[in-house]
Amino acid sequence: MSTVLRSVLYMPSSNERALEKAKSIPCDAIIFDLEDAVAPDAKEQARANAVAAVTSGEYGGKVLTIRANGLDTPWGAEDLAAAATARPDAVVVPKVSGAAHLAQVAAVTGDLPIWAMVETPAALFAIREIAGFPQVSVLVMGTNDLVKELRAAMVPGRAPLLPHLAVALAGAREAGKAIVDGVFNDVKDLDSFRAECEQGQQLGFDGKTLIHPAQVEGANEVWAPSADEVEHAQRVVAAFAEAEAAGRGVVVVDGRMVENLHRDIAKRVLATAEAIAARG
Repeated sequence: MSTVLRSVLYMPSSNERALEKAKSIPCDAIIFDLEDAVAPDAKEQARANAVAAVTSGEYGGKVLTIRANGLDTPWGAEDLAAAATARPDAVVVPKVSGAAHLAQVAAVTGDLPIWAMVETPAALFAIREIAGFPQVSVLVMGTNDLVKELRAAMVPGRAPLLPHLAVALAGAREAGKAIVDGVFNDVKDLDSFRAECEQGQQLGFDGKTLIHPAQVEGANEVWAPSADEVEHAQRVVAAFAEAEAAGRGVVVVDGRMVENLHRDIAKRVLATAEAIAARG
């Protein structure tokens, strides 16, 4: 069964009330944030809160991760050491610059999976070595920082970012890794948020990072196969099985010839639907 990452919610680990509420939010994954969302004087308490959360066993089947501060900060090394002890599903590493950076992280975290954030030009130029690093299991787009670093405009449709999103996607897929889209900042504009989710899904992302619980439902819906898609996928897989059993080389579904690639896509749709059903 594959892991679903339709909705990946950032939670400020300094906010204990938010951490409690997150237990009942139907997101697929949580990033317990120690970095941007936490003030300097709250960093140590946030770290303790994040460790308590991931070891509590009270978040159901959600994927639980901790975003550490950078190693160039006073808190980064201790964040990584705490994650190595707490054993979340992954440690999220901000502003990854390349394999050497990831090796420094892995020297502390060992075999703990890493979610590498792609949010700088350096990451884009090093995308193949980042995606191919053994401990990296997921790439996370940090689109806000990327916009800042590129001096790009943040506009509806994200045209200035599309080439860079495509580069990161290509790196992830070449390495066989998952990749989730960046955040949408206007938590009140759910229509535009959904449009950006649909764009991300069409581009090929596995899900989206979120900054507010109100965004979870939309992301879950966009990245879930529809009943029609599941039914079509079942017929494609069945038609291929029937053709193979009969020794036929040509497979036709709904009047259209389909190939091995269509069968592979159909199997991925069914695996996603099964994983979502298992999550409840």
